[in-house]
Amino acid sequence: MLAQGKTLTEPVQREISRLAVLAGQRLLQHGAESTLVMDVARRLGLALGAESVEVSLSASSMVLTTLSHGRCITTTRRCQDRGINMQVVTEIQRVCIMAERGMLDLEGVHRRLEQIKPLRYNRYLVIFMIGLSCASFSRLAGGDWPVFALTFLASSVGMFVRQEIAHCHFNPLLNFGVTAFVTTLISGFGQVYQIGEAPFLAMASSVLMLVPGFPLINAISDMVKGFANMGIARWTMATLLTLSTSMGIVAAMNVLDVWGWLS
Repeated sequence: MLAQGKTLTEPVQREISRLAVLAGQRLLQHGAESTLVMDVARRLGLALGAESVEVSLSASSMVLTTLSHGRCITTTRRCQDRGINMQVVTEIQRVCIMAERGMLDLEGVHRRLEQIKPLRYNRYLVIFMIGLSCASFSRLAGGDWPVFALTFLASSVGMFVRQEIAHCHFNPLLNFGVTAFVTTLISGFGQVYQIGEAPFLAMASSVLMLVPGFPLINAISDMVKGFANMGIARWTMATLLTLSTSMGIVAAMNVLDVWGWLS
């Protein structure tokens, strides 16, 4: 690791800037809150030898500037959303800590950052666990076993549809709307054919997988911590996802002419 205050050559400072902005970019892409993104990018740059690191964030990009003995290098990166993945966030924080403790030099940080790949669980395991969790909510709400089974089926199929649409890289708003439509359509048949004692619980529980809880939490956290622009942008996106989900639910209810818990 380069000692603080040591004069950096321009290529070295440029590489420090690139690694710091890469770390921040990947954090922002995978759902980290703004405070964490700025903190890790700044700490990593300082640990590698920069005198000062300044970071500016927007909803889809970040700008980072490193300063070393009067020379500034500024770089900008687009930060396209790649889905929430706390494994990536944790690994990048670990790299930052190792650099601060002198366990990684410039080349070591570069190598470790390039090795970080998003952890993807088996898709069928995800489908099963999502179905089980939504079905469990229906039981907690007072549903019987037929309602449990219907909720499991509807949410599992909905999750499969959501994965397929995401795999084709369609807009998330379209993804949420179509998934909500399919899920509500399946669970709505419980109301049509009176499956179980309270079939409307299946309609309410099966779409809980579409609640954008993490974006909403991050939005509030950003606004509370002074990142109003980031917070408003994230809140707007979460609101649009909720609106898209609601439109899918209402569309399916109109098709079946069944209004579930709204009746």
